[in-house]
Amino acid sequence: MLASTVLASESTGQVSEGLGYGVTALYIVSFSLFIYGLMGLTGPKTAVRGNWIAATGMGIAIVATLLSVYNDAGDVGVPTVNWVLIAIGLAIGVALGIPPALKTKMTAMPQLVALFNGVGGGTVALIAWAEYIEYDGFTQVPHEPNVAVIVGSLFAAIIGSISFWGSLVAFAKLQELLNKNLEKKLVAAAKLFQVANVVLAIVAVAVAVVIGVKASSTNATPWYWIVILLVVAGLMGLFVVFPIGGADMPVVISLLNALTGLSAAAAGLALNNQAMIVAGMIVGASGSILTMLMAKAMNRSIPAIIFGSFGGGDAGAAGVAGGAGDTVKATSAADAAIQMAYANQVVVVPGYGLAVAQAQHTVKEMADLLEDKGVEVKYAIHPVAGRMPGHMNVLLAEADVPYDSMKEMDDINGEFTRTDVTIVIGANDVTNPAARNDPSSPIHGMPILNVDQSRSVIVLKRSMSSGYAGIDNPLFTAEQTSMLFGDAKKSVAEVIEELKAL
Repeated sequence: MLASTVLASESTGQVSEGLGYGVTALYIVSFSLFIYGLMGLTGPKTAVRGNWIAATGMGIAIVATLLSVYNDAGDVGVPTVNWVLIAIGLAIGVALGIPPALKTKMTAMPQLVALFNGVGGGTVALIAWAEYIEYDGFTQVPHEPNVAVIVGSLFAAIIGSISFWGSLVAFAKLQELLNKNLEKKLVAAAKLFQVANVVLAIVAVAVAVVIGVKASSTNATPWYWIVILLVVAGLMGLFVVFPIGGADMPVVISLLNALTGLSAAAAGLALNNQAMIVAGMIVGASGSILTMLMAKAMNRSIPAIIFGSFGGGDAGAAGVAGGAGDTVKATSAADAAIQMAYANQVVVVPGYGLAVAQAQHTVKEMADLLEDKGVEVKYAIHPVAGRMPGHMNVLLAEADVPYDSMKEMDDINGEFTRTDVTIVIGANDVTNPAARNDPSSPIHGMPILNVDQSRSVIVLKRSMSSGYAGIDNPLFTAEQTSMLFGDAKKSVAEVIEELKAL
């Protein structure tokens, strides 16, 4: 009897060890797919494939984690696993994740990205909270080293909470849930929020130090200390994003995404979960690089964006976009069609207005007609056009615009001097020559698309309201500029009909 018991125990140990090796192998496969998928995201042609590859890697990582939980379930000191709750959690995640991704319009994609990113940060913060409660203020951690668990959890709690609440504010701004007057007041109070954040940061660090020191001495702090830490960090997240203007929102979304990745990596250290560590570091590193590149594209430092932002939303009340007293020239669809039909090169500059009007397919049809007439058509993409990184690239790719026709700012700016007609559709701030010519402008120094150097510019707008940065655009009153007022999709459709008649 004793012999059979020993043999059974040894057999169980071998199975457990073998399953552990299998989990490690699955993690390695998932890491490789993460990296390979990320490589695919470097270009529009391979982005969809790269996304599927990375998603497959995440699926494998989930399976590996579940197997790891199952393998460790019988170990001494490991809490009992409630598989029903795990199944419910997975089901809820699928139910809440898939429908919005399928049904969300391209105009609302930035909001969806901000919301999903916030959910990730909030999840990490909750994990840190759960670790604190489960292991009695980190004093009863069953695995070593305890320092990694304590520091990782506290870092995840702070950064995850900042990312969650900051992302919610970004979502509210992008969804225009905030009152315009309130949003302007928040932007104007930037200095007050900065001072408050310095105080909150000091408090958060102090609370984290107290929790960590007491945990190291096995003298746990009461349960409410972790709640205080999460609340203080949450206020920091709110106060960081409250005063940031709309023109900076693409950079903010990228920065919040990087913070979520770093917090996930820290939580992975606390949980001793390789998948979270690697995936979090990939997201954190790539998000940080993207944030720096976008800040460079705006010729602004990240601290300047966080602490000295401009613009408080769609400034319809800010006055005429061309400036007080300036006159504009209106044009018709027929005149616009004639100009483009007899041009050698036409450049389309897409912006958020194109996304709002859902005019990408109509613009593609117009471009096809022009190319049939021998006109070369290109698309000028500014790095921060739209409301999130790559917004315009995704929008045009949805309409099957050739990737080779999409030109980045540095590649297209030299061609505007030989461009006969430039069509600007909703791209207000990234075409504003004040960034280049007016030292007093809030966006002075930000690289722009040099559309004002074209022989002719046609701007499609509903009205003369300012862009998301809330400042005037002298391009609209320039001598070579004409305004085609109306819904962009309807206006382009009218141009198409005129082109067909020529």
